[in-house]
Amino acid sequence: MRQSSSRSDPPGLFDGVLAAGPVREATGDQAWLRAMLEVEAALAAAGGAPPEAVEQIKAADLDVSALGAAAAESGNPVVPLVRALRAAVSPASAHHVHRGATSQDILDSAAMLIARQALGLIVADLSTAASAAAGLAQAHRDTPVAARTLMQQALPTTFGLVAAGWMDALDGAADRLAALRDTGLAVQLGGAAGTLAAFGSPSIVERVAALLGLPAPALPWHADRTRVADLAGALGTACGVVGKVAGDVVLYAQTEVGELAEGQPGGSSSMPHKQNPVAAISARACAAQAPGLVATLLGSMGHEHQRAAGAWHAEWAPLTGLLRSAGSAAHWLARCLAHLRADPARMRANLDLTGGALLAERVSAALAPKLGASQAHDLVREAVASGRPLAEALSGHVEAAELAALLDPASYLGAAPALTDRALKRHGQRQ
Repeated sequence: MRQSSSRSDPPGLFDGVLAAGPVREATGDQAWLRAMLEVEAALAAAGGAPPEAVEQIKAADLDVSALGAAAAESGNPVVPLVRALRAAVSPASAHHVHRGATSQDILDSAAMLIARQALGLIVADLSTAASAAAGLAQAHRDTPVAARTLMQQALPTTFGLVAAGWMDALDGAADRLAALRDTGLAVQLGGAAGTLAAFGSPSIVERVAALLGLPAPALPWHADRTRVADLAGALGTACGVVGKVAGDVVLYAQTEVGELAEGQPGGSSSMPHKQNPVAAISARACAAQAPGLVATLLGSMGHEHQRAAGAWHAEWAPLTGLLRSAGSAAHWLARCLAHLRADPARMRANLDLTGGALLAERVSAALAPKLGASQAHDLVREAVASGRPLAEALSGHVEAAELAALLDPASYLGAAPALTDRALKRHGQRQ
């Protein structure tokens, strides 16, 4: 039975988590088929085919499963695509199918179309996540929370600054991908050996590029995989940013910490009391797949001579998977941050857990003019080591009122609010 190229791929068992959001359809088999047909139609139009032939090529109803099965005979799906396409259109139109091109021209150009569509979706979700983080930064500009280094409480900061850090990193990731989408992709057209011998003039490249809305490269890039590598690097970086933010949310949402919670259901199959941060967990899971996919794409850059034997073929699945993983990660993070709830009371309570040890740096600096830097440092260190609250351990050395002021986390935030304002200003200027 024929399967129309306008249909969507059926969802897989794990797609609800690992292929979430619109990127699944944008990178699916049907999307690849539509992109290849679009490239074939543009090639025909640029070569002078009549409009009816171009439309027949673009609208051809082909069976993607049959093309995939037949690809084993030739080593790529374009060979059976061309055969099926010539059979699907009229005899007059068949004359204009695939004239002068090679399989890699079609598949590489289709990959650029797939990437452009997917990058648009990823940038949109990263921007949505950044805007949600900006809202959190603004709402909690002055909300004290423990800064944690090496997984231990270090000094007070603000949750506003934490969220501003997320926002700034997400903005940067979105900007890099947007720039790549707009200027880093390019049509592929070189013919069998990159000489354009069957076309007679390199102007065909500009015509195909214009029809597809892609930049025209100076040279065919069959064996120069810099564009694919740049795409892999930017997507991997974006996944790293998403993984960091999602990982922070997971840590803040731990029962023992309880400073953040996702405002949406996230239950367990066996424990009715649990409210798991499902969106953050899913974002983290999708992002975690990126490094291996990036490594495969970078490791496949060594294409032999003018056309590679295997290295090109090795790109198809990991590039699709990387676009899908990055898109899913960004989609989940946008959902996570949009529903994220902060608990300022719990943040303050956690600041007080150390009995003032969190502010030992400040107290030591305040005592140094009276006792000397070394003696002040040793005194505070011994007070912390005693396990007693600093207010009690140092009561004989500092007046109660002064000590209380020194041990107030909300008054030792450094430039956190000002840094948050600066980041929010820059974010606003991007809009």
